[in-house]
Amino acid sequence: MADTATAQEFDILVLGGGSGGYAAALRAVQLGFTVGLVEKAKLGGTCLHNGCIPTKALLHSAEVADSARSAEKYGIKATFESIDMTAVNAYKDGIIAGKYKGLQGLIKAKGITVIEGAGKLTGHNTIEVDGTTYTGKNIVLATGSYSRSLPGLEIGGKVITSDHALTMDTIPSSAIVLGGGVIGCEFASVWKSFGVDVTIIEGLPSLVPNEDAVIVKNLERAFKKRGIKFNTGTFFEKVEQSDDGVKVTLADGKTFEADLLLVAVGRGPVTDGLGYEDAGITLDRGFVITNERLHTGVGNIYAVGDIVPGLQLAHRGYQQGIFVAEEIAGLKPVIVEDVNIPKVTYCEPEIASVGLTEKAAREKLGDDRVETQEYNLAGNGKSSILGTGGLVKLVREKDGPVVGVHMIGTRMGEQIGEAQLIVNWEAYPEDVAQLVHAHPTQNESLGEAHLALAGKPLHG
Repeated sequence: MADTATAQEFDILVLGGGSGGYAAALRAVQLGFTVGLVEKAKLGGTCLHNGCIPTKALLHSAEVADSARSAEKYGIKATFESIDMTAVNAYKDGIIAGKYKGLQGLIKAKGITVIEGAGKLTGHNTIEVDGTTYTGKNIVLATGSYSRSLPGLEIGGKVITSDHALTMDTIPSSAIVLGGGVIGCEFASVWKSFGVDVTIIEGLPSLVPNEDAVIVKNLERAFKKRGIKFNTGTFFEKVEQSDDGVKVTLADGKTFEADLLLVAVGRGPVTDGLGYEDAGITLDRGFVITNERLHTGVGNIYAVGDIVPGLQLAHRGYQQGIFVAEEIAGLKPVIVEDVNIPKVTYCEPEIASVGLTEKAAREKLGDDRVETQEYNLAGNGKSSILGTGGLVKLVREKDGPVVGVHMIGTRMGEQIGEAQLIVNWEAYPEDVAQLVHAHPTQNESLGEAHLALAGKPLHG
């Protein structure tokens, strides 16, 4: 980290050095503010150290393993021998170390004062760190999230969270993943590629329940084809541990056994014991309640990132951190609603989505005001080269803009950039149809889908 603080008064004092906190700090110094950034662990937070970056490194190792297994299909003589977790972890940790060093250098170069230690809000403009009080004309709360469990489900032994899963030096022969959302599906995907017998338990009726129905159907079909088992629609009741592993019982009495249980039921806000409520800030189930401008309603205190109800995504944290710095500067930044923030689930196949699902669009606009279009990746040259199936689905307001883009397929997460521009700039299919999409790319599938929705399909 940068040197521990000597100054004690700042224009902006940020509590938490993760995605939201350090983005707020960087934008604030650009705008001419003095900034103190309080962090008890390492700059970069969950995303860099035990979230986005390490999980995606594991997923890339998993992709390489699958490529080795299927090499002969592509005319390459190669054999898959085994997974060396020591080497996988060294690769993963090397990526993290490089990004961490770069972030430390950036923060120091920008003149941000890093205050090392556990901070606590002690007033409308004060934060105490290890007995020293620091003052900020404005305060930004960015204390992030932790891996949640369920009531009565104790973490320990053979019951682990994603934090533990990222540091394992051995591979279990079998695993149960409790939770079929983003985190659960990503780890199930990694482990299956590593040769683990995986079963997902999801209490809701489907995997990735927040995605469009056609995406859910495609993912479940793809997971079945890969041999990833899942049980949906029945809630978890209990887990028993023994020397041999774990036994999971569901509410209907059905049981599953495996070497270990990964609890992936979401992330909770880190707000307990930090003085928020004592300062008059409203909490709901631990989350900080703000207005649409991310102000808490108390003093000049704002909140960003995972502690604010809504999507728990690093890039949402970045955006909110930038937003708050600009709000404090009086720039009146534009609000980006959660529905228009891009989402990617990096399992195999990847899911990428932004905007309204068809169901949500029909609920908001009315059944007669919604049009949809699907383009199957079977017609896309680059997808055929990669050996992936999948689709692009567009949701449009009738005679109006595209309000949702939903995609599934190997590497389709890389197409989310254009998709979020389309939705956020309220583009009409006719606007996108006239753009040139390079051939052969998976990006063409977006162009083809919009051509079809505009009434002039080229390859369909």
